[in-house]
Amino acid sequence: MEDSHVNQHNSPHTNEKLYVCDVCGKEFAEEDSLVTHSRIHTDEKMFSCEVCSKEFHKKSNLNRHYRIHANVKPHSCDVCGKKFSLKGSLNYHYRFHTNEKPHSCDVCGKGFTKKSNLVLHYATHTNEKLFSCCKGFSQKSQLNRHYRIHTNEKPYSCDVCGKEFSEKSYLKRHYLIHTNEKPFTCDICGKAFSEKGNLVTHSRIHTNEKQFSCDVCGRIFYRKGNLDVHYRIHTNEKLYSCDVCNKEFSLLSTLKGHYRTHTNEKPYSCDVCGKGFSQKSNLTKHSRTHTNERPYSCNVCGKGFSQKSTLDNHCRIHTNDKPYSCDVCGKGFFEEDSLVMHNRIHTNEKLYSCDECGKDFYRKASLFLHFRTHTKEKLYSCDVCNKKFTVKSTLKDHYRIHTNEKPYSCDVCGKEFSMKGNLNRHYLIHTNEKPHPCDVCGKEFSLKGLSVHYRSHTNGKPYSCDVCGKKYSHKCKLDRHYRTHTKKGSKEFTHNLLLKKLTHKRALNGHDRTHSN
Repeated sequence: MEDSHVNQHNSPHTNEKLYVCDVCGKEFAEEDSLVTHSRIHTDEKMFSCEVCSKEFHKKSNLNRHYRIHANVKPHSCDVCGKKFSLKGSLNYHYRFHTNEKPHSCDVCGKGFTKKSNLVLHYATHTNEKLFSCCKGFSQKSQLNRHYRIHTNEKPYSCDVCGKEFSEKSYLKRHYLIHTNEKPFTCDICGKAFSEKGNLVTHSRIHTNEKQFSCDVCGRIFYRKGNLDVHYRIHTNEKLYSCDVCNKEFSLLSTLKGHYRTHTNEKPYSCDVCGKGFSQKSNLTKHSRTHTNERPYSCNVCGKGFSQKSTLDNHCRIHTNDKPYSCDVCGKGFFEEDSLVMHNRIHTNEKLYSCDECGKDFYRKASLFLHFRTHTKEKLYSCDVCNKKFTVKSTLKDHYRIHTNEKPYSCDVCGKEFSMKGNLNRHYLIHTNEKPHPCDVCGKEFSLKGLSVHYRSHTNGKPYSCDVCGKKYSHKCKLDRHYRTHTKKGSKEFTHNLLLKKLTHKRALNGHDRTHSN
């Protein structure tokens, strides 16, 4: 037995390898080394970490692994002082200082510091996907990161705010938000960035370098990733779909923002009013309502806008460009959203319904405005007379009463109106168009005429005399009736009648002030 141990000890010196692996043919000087090596082929891992349960083929590897948990780093670099828990990691690190790359590719000659990196590099020449899921990967680490998409696993969490991330690199970049650290600075203008990639992109602004252009439309991009995403507009490729409603998206970020419509998650809140938003870009746009910031201005009329998309839509007013037209009636629109909502008129699709009364609406904004009729909420008040309104546009129309502004004029007769709706109704006089048919008899009327006509079927008489109580279906008939109570329309009676009609307190006060003045 003693001679056996002596022989095993001497074999390394004589370079004799007595034990050979049956699987790969590798030779070993000691039997224990062969046994340990065999576990690689059987994937047998006998030694597990008591802290994180990670398993190892060798006990020595487990012992080295424990240093990670204990944060023991006994090996330090003589050049920069960086410390490592494993001597092998230190050896690899030295190569960064010496630029030593002992492992080179036989195909292209590229050198690598690690043999494992060379193996992975070979896969790029053979187009071999060594690791696969629903998608193929050349590196196992890429596969592991990819798995987290399916499992939604986020093992890295921020100690400050608790936000979780699927990759450690994302967490490191996130930390810079809390420290406000921007280690990458532009040499030309001094602007600082938290990520090196953002600095590289920024530098192209100074050099006017635009490397990537679209073959279809010629649009130029600073980043290849942005170009790849842009191509999906032309191919209509939508790689990402919502698990809830199956809606498809070209961008993963757009899908994530869409998910929040289902979860009602609003992680971005306004510091001024506290309103929450599902997307950061929407918060940025909202903030301008408080600052009244309008960074985008029209070159034709100088009008300012808080959003570039709003400016683009506005410019079409000057050119009368209506690129979106209805396939049913041919009506043109400046905005695509307006066309989408218009199409619902033809399909009678009303997606939004009121929980209080069940009334349906084509637009979500219309539903919000309708809610205020139930809550009696009037957010907008007139600076002149303090009258309040539920809708901002109604307030704007009301202002014109004080300013006597009439921006809408008839092309036929030149008559001016303070509201566009009144102008549209006025046009019907010239065209003799009566687009509103009666449901009872089928006779056609203007909108106002239809309301009056309905009373002939219902015997409705909404106008009553304050003196004798007699009722009439038309206001003009009531006015003629009032004259029967007067003697040649005496001014005293007319004044008393007007006082009765001014029932609103504010209107009555305003009326009395005309006498006191």
